[in-house]
Amino acid sequence: MEVNPNAALTFWWGDLERSVRIEGVVEKVSAEESDTYFKSRPIGSRLGAWTSNQSREIPRREDLERQEAEVVARFSGMEDVPRPNHWGGYRLVPNRIEFWKGRSSRLHDRIVFTIKDGTGGVVGDSQSKWDIKRLQP
Repeated sequence: MEVNPNAALTFWWGDLERSVRIEGVVEKVSAEESDTYFKSRPIGSRLGAWTSNQSREIPRREDLERQEAEVVARFSGMEDVPRPNHWGGYRLVPNRIEFWKGRSSRLHDRIVFTIKDGTGGVVGDSQSKWDIKRLQP
């Protein structure tokens, strides 16, 4: 994301035949914002952030459970589990949002919001200007 910050999110509700696609630029949130969110999480999730070497291969479940026991022992008796330095968040700042509603005729509804050039891109910001257009399916 540091090399190419462009990203998209899609939320799909198949049973409702609806989706929302959000495109924009990813930015890292501040350490302060990460700290605030980390502190709001349940204790098990905070310990899990210290336990897991996320997405790295592990031979056996028992190895993960051993790592967890070591982390629990390390923070035993502490009132507050600090946020690991490697743990933080990102946000997607939207510049395009598409709402899609499926129809059996395949003449789906598509409404797209795009940021007008030079007006920023924060949803809800009264200074932002969004173009709204209907697209063909």
